[in-house]
Amino acid sequence: MSIRFGIFVGVVAASRISAQQPLPGYSPATSAAERALEADAIKRPSPAAASGHSRSLSKETHVSGTPAQARTRDYVINQLKGWGLETEVRSYDVWMPHPTAVHVARISPQPKELSLREPPVEGDPTSSLWQYPTVNGYSGAGDATADVVYVNYGLIEDYAQLDSLGVSVRGKIAIARYGRSFRGIKAREAERHGAVALLIYSDPQDDGFVVGDVYPEGPMRNSGGVQRGSVLNVDGDPSTQGYPSKPGTVRLATDRLEIPHIPVVPIGYGNAAELLHFLRGASVPRGWQGGLAFHYHVGPGPVKARVSVHDDRGTSPIKPIYDTFAMIRGSQYPDEMVIIGGHRDGWGPGAADNVSGTVSVLEAAKAVAEAIKQGTRPKRTMVFATWDAEEWGLIGSTEYVEDDTLRLSRGAVAYLNQDVAAQGARFGGGGSPSLRGVLRDVARLVPDPNGKGSVYAEWRRASAVPDTVEPAMGDPGGGSDFAGFYNHLGIPIAEWGFGGAGGVYHSQYDSYTWMTKFGDPGFQYHAAAAKIAAAMMLRLANADILPYDYVEYARTMRRYIAPIERSVTEHKWTLPAVGLRSAVDRLEREAVSFNTTRDSALAASASPQQLQRTNQALLRVERALTRPEGLKTRPWFRNLIYAADENNGYANMVFPSVNEAIRSGNEGLARSEMDDLARRFDAAAQAVADARAALRSR
Repeated sequence: MSIRFGIFVGVVAASRISAQQPLPGYSPATSAAERALEADAIKRPSPAAASGHSRSLSKETHVSGTPAQARTRDYVINQLKGWGLETEVRSYDVWMPHPTAVHVARISPQPKELSLREPPVEGDPTSSLWQYPTVNGYSGAGDATADVVYVNYGLIEDYAQLDSLGVSVRGKIAIARYGRSFRGIKAREAERHGAVALLIYSDPQDDGFVVGDVYPEGPMRNSGGVQRGSVLNVDGDPSTQGYPSKPGTVRLATDRLEIPHIPVVPIGYGNAAELLHFLRGASVPRGWQGGLAFHYHVGPGPVKARVSVHDDRGTSPIKPIYDTFAMIRGSQYPDEMVIIGGHRDGWGPGAADNVSGTVSVLEAAKAVAEAIKQGTRPKRTMVFATWDAEEWGLIGSTEYVEDDTLRLSRGAVAYLNQDVAAQGARFGGGGSPSLRGVLRDVARLVPDPNGKGSVYAEWRRASAVPDTVEPAMGDPGGGSDFAGFYNHLGIPIAEWGFGGAGGVYHSQYDSYTWMTKFGDPGFQYHAAAAKIAAAMMLRLANADILPYDYVEYARTMRRYIAPIERSVTEHKWTLPAVGLRSAVDRLEREAVSFNTTRDSALAASASPQQLQRTNQALLRVERALTRPEGLKTRPWFRNLIYAADENNGYANMVFPSVNEAIRSGNEGLARSEMDDLARRFDAAAQAVADARAALRSR
């Protein structure tokens, strides 16, 4: 017996021991059947099949709104139909201008037109094919010539530091490095401070030669690599905010859209050096020095540049986008849906972002379809989705959510997101605290491709956490296709993937060749992500009682109260959080009581009517933590638990209604928001109590 096989046997033996205990939300009988079904599905995703899907879907650049992206739609639908699944394609017409020309030139000193195309790399055939122009999505159109000013990461605090130095970007071209915030925030702040254009580059200190060998010798970004990406700061079609972009719909006028109005162009660090090297003026503040081989200066002068962007907004700004779906209808609760999705579009070949996520969805769909052919259909409807135009602002998934709001609000059990499912070997996961226990449990069942144990065991080992602590999991603040489901409607979500070192994000080098050399050479981790996906779908779709963990949820929420109390103290306000703390405590008490009642009822064979009423009550719990009018800063964001920080875009903000009020210095608003949040936690606790009462009633 080999060491690898011996460890695998140990994993199987551990799962057999745990199989003696009923799964949360399952009776003893249904637990046994579910474990057998999941074990069968977990065996089915194939590295060879994953490699084949990846090669086909990443063979060309497939930006949303292009014929190449329509070809990914056809590939996915043909695969799903071939497995005997019911399919659907939904089309939306989106305001999404594409660039027609882009230029960046150094006017002085030593005039030079910069070559913006990412150069071909030997051994990578897709690097020589057509590339999408190096323009950020939703860049403003225009032609600007001005002095250049280096603004570090382009954060709010960076502009404050420039002010302290007496340096203004008004009337200037700002150049910022990627990182520390969403690129749309960089564009917003540059425009707010009066810049006439913005260049954004990837500094080698962040993902280039300072970190490791560059492509093609290593996985990191080379001097010509460019990170494209959207600079839209709203979710969904900017011309139809809050409602779906269907043909003939009323749209906002272009001058009313929340989009940048200055040209925003991404460049590689080779081109950035052509500008930064000649900058003079003040030396950069502490922490502003990047990885290029010279000392950085802020400017302005003597460098003057020209930035020019032209697009098709005046002729054909509306582009069709296509979401795909495969469905397996539920046998007992067909109106309750478990949805998994990943976006198909990219800025280049997109092997990691997000062909890997699409592959996970496809292989999970095939595995589940094959597994249920051996037995019964799932209790709940399963939906396997691929989204278009995620890269432009989560547009495909947002339009679907706005299109199907009523059905999703009533019956969506969970949304599972696959965005960059595999580009390395290190596992990570996150999402709603109510679903984290399910994800951990499923990760215990899937062998890690390294042969040393389960995915969960390797996750623990790599995280180096004590025995009494679980590995850290991410919060659903925003930034991927779960936003419409979670931030807008309050539907619980989970996501996971395997990561590693890389510097090809949003570039032409995010290719099948890069993936086979550095990301996931054997496509074992693509298959592992799909194994988890298949088991997660089955676990949630077949549960007698939805396996949300509101004990963990409440305990997670409690950790967020102390930082609020510290912020209140720093402001010298008299704003006690006792009401909020009491409401969270009540939620935990109700959840503990519910779990005890649930397990007893399942052991005693609860009636179908009891189970249905219980599940309907559980679906109300996290919906209760949203409000129809949304956040005061962003009405589309209705969820009051997590949101992306409006001043960062990537950073997560917990209890955003309260914390934004505190940050604004408005004590009265902070008080009312804290009272409102406490009432909503009381409503969530009542929904859990209603679920317990349904099990105790006849």
